Amino acid sequence: MSRICELTGKGRQVGCNVSHANNKTKRVFLPNLQNVTLMSEALDRSFKFRVSTHGLRSVEHNGGLDNWLLKTKDDKLSPRAVKVKRELKKLQAAA
Repeated sequence: MSRICELTGKGRQVGCNVSHANNKTKRVFLPNLQNVTLMSEALDRSFKFRVSTHGLRSVEHNGGLDNWLLKTKDDKLSPRAVKVKRELKKLQAAA
C-alpha cells in the first residue's frame, strides 16, 4: 500500500539528514497517515479512507466529507474517493 493520502494526494518527500559536520545523507519524510472512517451525510453511509492528519483537518474545516469531495479535483483523489464523489453527484442531480 503506497503512502499517499486518499483525499489530498499528499505523499512522501525526499530530503537530507544534515549532521553537525554538515554531512548530507538522503532520507524520506513520510506523511502522517491514519485509517479513518468518515461519514457522508448525503449518502447516509460511512467510508474508510487512509488520510493524512492535515487532510483530516481540511475535511473538517470544509464542513465534512461531502463538501470536501465536491470541491476537490479528481486528480488529487484516490479511485475510491472518486467513486464516492460520483455517487454524490448522482444524488445531487436526482434531487
